Amino acid sequence: MAVIRYTDAEVALLARLMRAEAEGEGKEGMLMVGNVCVNRVLCDCLDFRDIRNLTDMVYQNPGGFEAVQKSYFYQRAREQDIALSRRVIAGQRFWPATYGLWFFRPAASCPPTWFNQKLSGRFKSHCFYQPTPKDCPRVFDF
Repeated sequence: MAVIRYTDAEVALLARLMRAEAEGEGKEGMLMVGNVCVNRVLCDCLDFRDIRNLTDMVYQNPGGFEAVQKSYFYQRAREQDIALSRRVIAGQRFWPATYGLWFFRPAASCPPTWFNQKLSGRFKSHCFYQPTPKDCPRVFDF
């Protein structure tokens, strides 16, 4: 069962974004990016109010993803990436992105906060940040 609404086109869109943002981090890294994406659709808080679907989330401007500006993002989704996309849409979560709304790849160590949100952890090159339950209760609901 899915935790957010989606279309088949959005499953592929999310798969392309996950690949473009984190292919170098392997399947686990791509799944964590997918967690952040699904959380942004779920949360309706902070910078992500009125994000109602995966398309809104992917193309949010400002505040979206740098990958959508790169040609790599526009390649066709591979079946293996679509399978990963379906896993996060179904609600599978992976630490440290479990409740994350932000991630980025710093040149050095992870700062303790990002956009005023606390560091939840690092996976390979990406740092993940999550809101508090008070700021974004819906992220913690399912």
